[in-house]
Amino acid sequence: MPPQAVAKPKCKISASRKLSLKILLLARATEELEAEKAAREEEKVRYLGEKLSPLQLIGLNIDELQKLCKQMHEKVDMVDEERYDCEAKVIKNNKDINELNLKIQDLGGKFKKPALRKVRVSADEMLKALFGSKNKGSMDLRANLKSVKKEDIKQEKELTMEVGDWRKKLEGMSGMEGRKKMFDA
Repeated sequence: MPPQAVAKPKCKISASRKLSLKILLLARATEELEAEKAAREEEKVRYLGEKLSPLQLIGLNIDELQKLCKQMHEKVDMVDEERYDCEAKVIKNNKDINELNLKIQDLGGKFKKPALRKVRVSADEMLKALFGSKNKGSMDLRANLKSVKKEDIKQEKELTMEVGDWRKKLEGMSGMEGRKKMFDA
């Protein structure tokens, strides 16, 4: 059967019934969210009640207040260290999860490279595509090529012939006479 011939069966629920179900679902979801928020607040209050005793500052002198402040600073430092350790663990775990997900994708996935089409574009069309209509002049690539003349080739051969044997130069420069020649030149 061709894919066009397969038709989806029509939904048996009316539009008004669908709408009423959506409204009921949204109402239920908002109730659950509010209940979850209230439960979190209660848990927070309970936890703070366990960890922190209520402060009684009435009748304390300066030394006792200073001791209390030092104790509170120590507790804050401990909590801050715990928070930092927890954040470091979370960051490390997230990084590990990402690496493992990448490994899973590499192992399980067979990625097919799309077949690229060959496109012939002249230099002028490429410049128009890159720079838009700003580029008014045409670009002739062959005009910028270096031309080689036969005279240049002959001059290069003569230069190589003049160099000669490097051992002769070395023998001429050895000893005191060679050093004197270096200073004279």
